[in-house]
Amino acid sequence: MTDQPSEICRTRPLGPFALSGPVARPEALGLPARGDLAHIGLAGKYFVPHYAVPCARRVIVAGAPVRASGREDGEILAKLAAGEVFEVLDIAGNWAWGSCGPDGPVGYVALHLLEGHSE
Repeated sequence: MTDQPSEICRTRPLGPFALSGPVARPEALGLPARGDLAHIGLAGKYFVPHYAVPCARRVIVAGAPVRASGREDGEILAKLAAGEVFEVLDIAGNWAWGSCGPDGPVGYVALHLLEGHSE
């Protein structure tokens, strides 16, 4: 991964947007979208109450797991190498929710494994 913003971030959609009928739900692990929040690049494609611009954070240890839930016993979906970028969209407690890029996987990474974390 690079320090450059993902393609989905560089191509932010321009409004106005209209609800014009049902929209398919994204796959849970495929797109950075959940019921309350989605990546800004998905505005106009998926309707949620809030959209967020990702904050790119580098992984500081090799093998940092991306988990399905913000818990130490959450299923491991992927492992990130030191220096890889994780796009943070939300922080709750000691966990960052986001994605490894526009194609996922989407999940949680412990904050202490990302640069910029302070106790």
